[in-house]
Amino acid sequence: MTRPLTPANKTQGRINWTWQDALLILAIVSLIVAIVRTASQFRGAFNPEFTISTDISALPGYTALTLLRMGLAYFFSLGFTLIYAYSAYRSRMAERILIPLLDILQSIPVLSFLPGVVLALLSLFPGRRIGVEIASVLLIFTGMTWNMTFSFYQSLCSIPKELLEASRVYRLNLWQRFWTLELPSGVIGLVWNSVMSVAGGWFFLIAIESFTLGNKDFRLPGLGSYLGTAANKGDFKAILWGSAVLIAVIVAIDYFVWRPLIAWAEKFKLEMVESENTPESWVLDVLRRSPSLRILSDRIFHPLQRVLDDGLVRAFPVRSAPINVKGDLHLPGLLNWVFVSGFTLIVLWGTWEALLLLRTLGWADWQQVIQGAVFTALRVIVALLLSLLWTVPVGVAIGRNPQLARVLQPLVQIAASYPATALFPVLLLALSRMAGGLEIGSVALMMLGTMWYILFNVIAGAQSIPSDLMEAAWVYKLTLVQRWRILILPAIFPYLITGIITAVGGAWNASIVSEYVTFQGQVRTAEGLGATISHATATGNFSLLLAATTVMSLLVVITNRLVWRPLYKLAQDKYQLLI
Repeated sequence: MTRPLTPANKTQGRINWTWQDALLILAIVSLIVAIVRTASQFRGAFNPEFTISTDISALPGYTALTLLRMGLAYFFSLGFTLIYAYSAYRSRMAERILIPLLDILQSIPVLSFLPGVVLALLSLFPGRRIGVEIASVLLIFTGMTWNMTFSFYQSLCSIPKELLEASRVYRLNLWQRFWTLELPSGVIGLVWNSVMSVAGGWFFLIAIESFTLGNKDFRLPGLGSYLGTAANKGDFKAILWGSAVLIAVIVAIDYFVWRPLIAWAEKFKLEMVESENTPESWVLDVLRRSPSLRILSDRIFHPLQRVLDDGLVRAFPVRSAPINVKGDLHLPGLLNWVFVSGFTLIVLWGTWEALLLLRTLGWADWQQVIQGAVFTALRVIVALLLSLLWTVPVGVAIGRNPQLARVLQPLVQIAASYPATALFPVLLLALSRMAGGLEIGSVALMMLGTMWYILFNVIAGAQSIPSDLMEAAWVYKLTLVQRWRILILPAIFPYLITGIITAVGGAWNASIVSEYVTFQGQVRTAEGLGATISHATATGNFSLLLAATTVMSLLVVITNRLVWRPLYKLAQDKYQLLI
């Protein structure tokens, strides 16, 4: 049964201090000092004439700045995910608004967010660097959060009905039910999708840190802008050094963050028989044995958690939260009215402003947008089909084999995280010799922003298959085809659909960097909607940018509503795990 997020029992006996614990304390203190020193650089005036250095000596400082932006964006994404997905799950009224809105938000490319976010924050912090820094964090956030939100919402909707019934029998209130059932049910998917989301943040890092709007330059010092500047100059030595640092950072994050989290999340797997081969992490073992953390936990964290738990239990008595059989929370009528009317007002105001802006476009502009949408849609379909061919078998193999996962997970994470735009100098040399050039090669570039969403969701789905069901398949001597048809595909189906939904949005987003490439001062394009958006952003053509973004969002939302959402509903109704 799923285990609640409760603190471990206190370790009795004498505390044995080790060199590992001293090293852990030193690492924590050093990390705090590094964060404070790096964050202090966010202050001061913004210098639009700042030149990005491609000297190797600049890499440590640039890397620290990028890591701080990525870390802040991830924690904002995690908080947003828990609140947004849980609200949509518990309130039917909120679900009807928030889930379609999520489809729209995840379909809007990063470059479409950029102008409005940057200009708005610069007006709030005129001439200050902090405004551009906040904008970069928010834009990295938009590249991370949608995938995590979809994953957590899918996990909440896939909780076995027997466990929901047990929570009602035991009269758990809102907080107890969230902490002991709902949050643990989504931990595995949330961890794996966090890996993918951070990789998505790296993917668009160059575009975010090297942003220009018309003749205005909003570049920020960082690893992304370093790679972008090196790629634009054709400086292969700088690209090599920047790539080496990026790969080293990704490997370090995998070893010190993701592997411990994946091993820790294993305890939340829904199974009756404990698996023989479980993910392991030396870092997690050190943290669990650390006397310093044990003292902090026993004397500070556990007492605070008990106080918090007691307060939340009293704040949410069972009778104050009537819950129907589908888990909906009935909000007061006044709150529903305020929520709906406020959302409607925002939509009407935004629609009116958009119509005023779109009036300036001519038929030739609309023809360019529609024709580009057709070409990009064809590339998205091809990229999705090619991605499915290899991600499903490889994802199942990694998810079911911890030994294989230890070898392949860092390699997959490096491949998913590496910004495709940094590869363009090498890829363009090869594409220039191909028939069709970037017109065809953009499909390969688009796959770099598509296939990882499917792969990481499939890995999470395969890892969540109870070991007792796999053992039963062996006991009944099912063939390989029968195991896939009867057990594996039905078990990973909800995760696969979640991955496809986010992958389609990722493919459309990736079109902005795969169809419009700047190399050695020259712009190379492939006809498509992504190229239209990138060109409109670079020239400051806000009317064309709005039109192209609106068409892209409509295509993604319509596809989700007519194709992927029915399959998503099928996954919830037919392929939900029963115990």
